[in-house]
Order: sequence, then C-alpha cells, then structure tokens
Amino acid sequence: MFWDLAAPSVLAAALLLDALIGDPRWLWGRVPHPVAVLGGLIDWLDRRLNRRDAATRHLRGLLVLILVTVLAAFLGWVIVAITDLIPFGWLIEAFCASVLIAQRDLYVHVRRVAQGLRDEGLAGGRAAVAHIVGRDPKALDDHGVGRASIESCAENFADGVVAPVFWFLLFGLPGMAAYKAVNTLDSMLGHKSESHRAFGAASARFDDAVNWIPARISAFIIVLGACFMTGSRPGDGLKAVFRDAPQHNSPNAGWPEAAFAGSLGIAIAGPRQYGHETVDGAWMGDGRTDVTAEDIDRSLKLYVNACIIHGLIAVTLLTWL
Repeated sequence: MFWDLAAPSVLAAALLLDALIGDPRWLWGRVPHPVAVLGGLIDWLDRRLNRRDAATRHLRGLLVLILVTVLAAFLGWVIVAITDLIPFGWLIEAFCASVLIAQRDLYVHVRRVAQGLRDEGLAGGRAAVAHIVGRDPKALDDHGVGRASIESCAENFADGVVAPVFWFLLFGLPGMAAYKAVNTLDSMLGHKSESHRAFGAASARFDDAVNWIPARISAFIIVLGACFMTGSRPGDGLKAVFRDAPQHNSPNAGWPEAAFAGSLGIAIAGPRQYGHETVDGAWMGDGRTDVTAEDIDRSLKLYVNACIIHGLIAVTLLTWL
C-alpha cells in the first residue's frame, strides 16, 4: 500500500500545518523549496532538450514528463520508507505533504489584491494580482483585477488544494509528489508559445487529465461551502456549474470558477488578454462584472469554508478507507 494506518493523521496534520504556517519564509529563505528545485530541473531539461523539429520536441517533452513525474514519485516513496522507520516519522511525512498544498499561500496572495485595491487603488491591485495570474495586469481595470484574483482563487483551490489531496488519497505522498511534478511541468512548459507548443504538449494534456476529477469535485465543495455563508447563492452556483463550466476554454478551470461566480452573484472569466493575445472566453456566472475589493473578501470567506469542508471530507474518507 502507498499509505498505512497513519495516513489520516498525516493528511490531517499536513492540512493543519499548511493552514497555520503555509510556506514560512524563515525556512525557505535559507534552504531551496522543493518545488523550486523541481522547477530548476525542468528549466535545465527545457534548455537542453527543447530543440530540433516538432516531432522530436514532442517525443522529448513526453520523456521529460515521464522522467520528472517518476522521479518525484520515487522521492515521495523514499521519504515514506524512511519516516516509517523513525518514531513519530509520520510528522515528518506530514510536513513534507504540507509543502505540496497551497491553502494559506493562496489566501494570502488573493487577500493582498483586495488590500492593494483599497490602499493604493488600481496600481496596488495590479501589482498584487501580477503574482497570481499569467495575463498582463496592465490590461486590467480595477474590476478586471478583482475578477482575475477571484478566478485565480477558484482555479488554484482546485489544483493547489483539492487535486494534491485527491492524489494523496489514492497513492499517498508518492501520488501527491507526482501530481505536483505534473502541475509544475504544465505551468512551465504547457503554455502555447511557439517554443513550447510541441515540447510542452504532453505535460499540458496530462495535467488536464490528472485535474479532471479534482476540478469537478472542487466545484461541488465550493457550492457546499456557499451553503454556510450568509448572502451567498449556492443554488445559482450549482446552476452556473452545469450551464457555464462546459463553455470554458479549459476543460477544468471553468468548474471551480463557475461555482465561485454563481455562488457570489458575479461574472468572471470572459474575454482576457495574455500578452498580445486576446482570449475570447465565455463568462462564468451571469451576475455583475463590476467586481470590487469587497467581492474579493467574500470570495475568501467562501474559500475558507470550502477548505474546511474539503479537509473534513478528505480526512474522514481516508479514515474510513
């Protein structure tokens, strides 16, 4: 088995650790963060192998996907094997798992966008949102900044919180580590620039595959979280999920985005600007588009509810298993 009787304690401790301390600067300012090390490896492979004709790049990109994913899973297995031999080693495993979850850091980054809009206006909002979105912040007005931050909150709840825990439930720490590798590969190589269209194709498609179930689970958890939030509209959230999510450009991102938008009574996504490219995306939700800092605050309350419900469900399910 990839997990044992301590697995529920490992997962519960990992979620709690991440919620309380996230990625502490005092630690990762002194030693390299594992995801940064992984990113360095991917960057090195990209520079060495991303060349020649498209067919060769496709094949090499696939080999990089396999190599990095298997390596991450193997390192996860090594950590579990070692910690199994140490008294209270499950605490070390829990810390390693917490590094691969992004509850607190996502909350902090999205909250900074609301604070930036309130304290410094559009310039402050743009500066803060630039840390969490890939689009050009200079092309966003203040409402666009608000929408972009909520979209990021929704999408990253799915692939930064729900998905790694989903793969932990199936395969323990090795599964979580492998998922993080795939997600990092996609973020670094999966974009459709000319230099990565072929080399990153395998990573992009595999990332879509491993996020397919978690994205849909996340949507229903968000709607459930809205049931415990004053002023939210869980019924509209559920309606938006089924109506709008299939219209999104991404096979996965629309599910949590539609759930957030419908539950909050707003509309997000829609046409977006990435560099010189305009993406004519569908709107998620049919509410107002003039999103404000107060709406970002409401989205964070919904996010916290969703994280709590998700953690309770995941730990209970693993205990039952």
